[in-house]
Amino acid sequence: MNTLSLRRVAGLLLAIVPVLFTACFTLLQMQFEYPDILRQPTADVLTKFQAGGAGLIAVWYVLTITAVLFIPVVVFTHRALATDEGSPLLWLATTFGVVAGLAQALGFLRWPFLVPHLAQAYLAPGASEAQRAAAALVFEAFHRYAGMAIGEHLGYLATSVWTVIIALLLARRPGVSRWLGVSGVAFALGIAAGLLEPAGVEVAGAINAISYLAWAAWLVAVGVWLLTQRAESPLLARSAPALA
Repeated sequence: MNTLSLRRVAGLLLAIVPVLFTACFTLLQMQFEYPDILRQPTADVLTKFQAGGAGLIAVWYVLTITAVLFIPVVVFTHRALATDEGSPLLWLATTFGVVAGLAQALGFLRWPFLVPHLAQAYLAPGASEAQRAAAALVFEAFHRYAGMAIGEHLGYLATSVWTVIIALLLARRPGVSRWLGVSGVAFALGIAAGLLEPAGVEVAGAINAISYLAWAAWLVAVGVWLLTQRAESPLLARSAPALA
């Protein structure tokens, strides 16, 4: 695949995937009060989830797909930005980017597959207190491990590192707007702020949520930049090495 084709694929993925992510995030805010609902008691979370029905499950599934699609976004961005000499920093970014996509996907997967079963068991008319306690315990365990530890903590960390490195690499290229680099670093730091929420910094959650939406818009901007580069641009003129 030549450089122009790589750039177009990377640009399209960077433009489309964040828009899909933002649409799902917005729907979850409207239908499920996400992410604020995650800080509510388990009974309230499961009740709200059950009320959302199949439509809410579908939104969570599509959001999971956007996390999986972030992996090809990372790979094609690497290919589009790479030069013949290669860049250790770019490889480091790509490693963290793939980890970010996997971590987010693993964190989101519990919502369309595990949580519907737990909500049904917890809210069943004839459910005993022991059954409700067991369902709540499983939910909270997966919420802390798959959600907080993998999806959030590892996902926030890896996403932030990938974004910072890509933003710095872009800022070093002639012809790239300085704003694109500086804003990328700022949004990455905002996402990383979410790491402080488990330590009791309550405002960190709000900063993280806002930064994720801004980050999605930044990805679109990077995609548009890639799509608008001329075929003979010195920024991308050299053929990119294969990821192997």
